[in-house]
Amino acid sequence: MAERIDVAEALKALPLWAAHDGDRPAITRRLAFADFNAAFGFMTRVALLADKIDHHPEWSNVYNRVEVLLTTHDADGVTERDVRMARFIDEAAAATGAK
Repeated sequence: MAERIDVAEALKALPLWAAHDGDRPAITRRLAFADFNAAFGFMTRVALLADKIDHHPEWSNVYNRVEVLLTTHDADGVTERDVRMARFIDEAAAATGAK
């Protein structure tokens, strides 16, 4: 099982992310894209990595907006797997022009 890390500690390395304001330890990011195609392309890119490393985000998409929540369920909190995924999401978002 992955080792849980403190959310505040994880966020030090992830300035575009925030602590989830909810009932469990998690990190979140809201993204806006030029249009639906850009948002869906971003999600597809992230989905390929998620499937490869078997670590899937919780997310929603409405037109050009994507909301992402990362947590490791079997650790009941944030782990290095979430930090890795968040970094990849940041790179993919920047490459596709997200705000």
